[in-house]
Amino acid sequence: MTESTGRETERRKKRAPRKATAKYLENAALYYLSRYATSAENLRRVMMRKVMRSAQHHGTDVEDGAALIEAMIGRFLGSGLLDDGAYARTRAAGLHRRGNSARVIRGKLKQKGVDDDAIAAALDARGEDTEDGEDPELTAAVTLAKRRRLGPFATQKPSDETREKHLAALARAGFSYDVARRVVDGKDIDGI
Repeated sequence: MTESTGRETERRKKRAPRKATAKYLENAALYYLSRYATSAENLRRVMMRKVMRSAQHHGTDVEDGAALIEAMIGRFLGSGLLDDGAYARTRAAGLHRRGNSARVIRGKLKQKGVDDDAIAAALDARGEDTEDGEDPELTAAVTLAKRRRLGPFATQKPSDETREKHLAALARAGFSYDVARRVVDGKDIDGI
């Protein structure tokens, strides 16, 4: 390790967190929102971590920082800068395109702090995006099977043991046994 690299590492370790002022928190939140789509609850968590670090280092009051964050998030929600419903629909659509089941999508949105009503609306909107009469779960399962080369998309004809492993992989991904069986057996998936 060179001497300059050592000094840079040392400097990064010693850098103190900024004081959590209203201006700093708002700028940090806007920067975060410019880079990532997020829910109000997740933004609250990210900003609270900044407040906690600031409180530990500068001795500021955590409650004051929490109040600043609540006011800021209220303004962002009122102006439309934060919209949990739109975030949930966009995230659910992206996860669906990657082949995630409704169960997995629901779990990932819950982790980000999205409420149950917004999740239900996002999952319903996911069903509207599919072709006439297609089951969104079946479509997602076929997408995952293609990506992971399961069932009829495998490079070799699967044996009985391999078939069971493919069924288990789809079950672990959150799909029901019926959907997993239809995909692995190649039933009703021609147009998907």
